[in-house]
Amino acid sequence: MNSILRGLAVYLFLLVIFRINGKRSLAQITTFDAVLLLIISEAIQQAMIDGDNSLTNAFLIVLTLVGTDLVLSFLTLRFRALDKLVNDVPLVLVENGVVHHDRLRRARVSLDDVLENARTIHGLERMEQIKYAVLERDGHISIIPSWVPWVTARATTEGSR
Repeated sequence: MNSILRGLAVYLFLLVIFRINGKRSLAQITTFDAVLLLIISEAIQQAMIDGDNSLTNAFLIVLTLVGTDLVLSFLTLRFRALDKLVNDVPLVLVENGVVHHDRLRRARVSLDDVLENARTIHGLERMEQIKYAVLERDGHISIIPSWVPWVTARATTEGSR
């Protein structure tokens, strides 16, 4: 029973810590973030086993962590407020070429991150070419260009008929 309580406590603690840390923590991992995760995993492992290195204890902890994750995923599907609390909501960072600097700061995303995604995904070079840049729930930045090439191509094709 002690292992179950320790596993549950660790799961909830890490959930809160990573939620406070923000979306970028897992989506766009840096070398520093990877090292930090390795150190955290080692520290947490010691706290969960409490000197019991048995295979049974390890299985019990894994079942507790996976079971907690499974229950939480079902609860977030059922309760929208819990889903928003755990997974957050998408955040518009750029709107019609206008940068929301307060949102960038709050999400700890740089303007360079937004422009890098715009260049990589759509070949956009300037902020004015971005209709929307949205920090998604999983930490990725979605870019919607202010022009849509297939609409322009269709209008040109239909206009020549």
